[in-house]
Amino acid sequence: MDYKELISQALEARRYAYAPYSHFSVGAALLCADGRVFKGCNIENAAFSPSICAERTAFAKAISDGYGDFTAIAIVGAPSDSKGTDICTPCGVCRQVMREFCQQDFQIICAKTDETEEIIEQKVFTLAEMLPESFTL
Repeated sequence: MDYKELISQALEARRYAYAPYSHFSVGAALLCADGRVFKGCNIENAAFSPSICAERTAFAKAISDGYGDFTAIAIVGAPSDSKGTDICTPCGVCRQVMREFCQQDFQIICAKTDETEEIIEQKVFTLAEMLPESFTL
């Protein structure tokens, strides 16, 4: 699967974000080695700590369905009322979750789109670049 399709699926997931507090909607599309994609969106909560990021939603769905061989994730995000997105990188907690389940060469694709969801820019990072000096068991 090319990154354009993965970004498109992340944009689709963003439509379901529940972000009444931050007003920042994020979508993620997690690619498994076998080609299956798990989508996630951020889901906020008034108590804040029960909130979950889009990336962790996608990982939770995949892992709870028995998947564990991941190759890439596409992430898009912007203020909820924006039709376009900007480069949105994963938070530290999401990076550590990725490290728990992914290899250092896992690809993280962050995309900027215009109001028609056309890709304007994309940045691709490895997990090693996003989380240097990481730890795992």
